[in-house]
Amino acid sequence: MVEEAHVSLGPVDFSTHVLSLASTALIALGKMPGPDGEEHGLDLETARHLIDVLGMLEQKTNGNLDESEHKLLQSLIYDLRVAYVDAQHAGKS
Repeated sequence: MVEEAHVSLGPVDFSTHVLSLASTALIALGKMPGPDGEEHGLDLETARHLIDVLGMLEQKTNGNLDESEHKLLQSLIYDLRVAYVDAQHAGKS
C-alpha cells in the first residue's frame, strides 16, 4: 500500500486566488514554467481568458476590496495585458 503525503494548502484569501490566476496566465504566456517545472508552449487563448476573468473580478469587486487587494489586482491586470500584447506581437514576427 502506497501512502500519499498530505499537503496543507493554507487558507484561501482574495490575494492568493488572484495570484493563482495570474500565475496560470503567465504559464500560458510562456513567461513562467508550469507546476511540473516544464516550459509550456504559448497559449494566447487561455491567457486572454484568465486576464478577462481578472478584469471581471476587478469590476465585480469594485469598492469591496481593501487598498492592497485593489492595487494588487490592478497591477496584475496591467502587467498581464502588457505581456499578452508582447506575446501577440512576438508571435506575428
